[in-house]
Amino acid sequence: MIKVRFFKSRQSRYGFEITGHADSGVYGQDIVCAAVSALAISTINGLEKLAHTDPKVDANEEEGGYLRVELNSQELSNSDAQLLLANLELGLQDIEKNYANYIRITE
Repeated sequence: MIKVRFFKSRQSRYGFEITGHADSGVYGQDIVCAAVSALAISTINGLEKLAHTDPKVDANEEEGGYLRVELNSQELSNSDAQLLLANLELGLQDIEKNYANYIRITE
């Protein structure tokens, strides 16, 4: 199962962590994994290119199953970054509604 946790302080999101594997299909055909990966990578790209932030990214490049992204304290007030992180959360919540056996968003 994929587990997602968002890092929040009062009014701001400052990152997220995604762990595990969906195992909803055979390797290369797992639509839950593909959807989560696409949203997460798109968010990172948006944080860098559209919000002009430099998020700290930690990932298991070889086996997958681990991605952690954090903004630094000076980037918390970046409204574009906040919008991108909120959009990621909404997208992942929608996936969770439809594939609850394979993904869980925790607080």
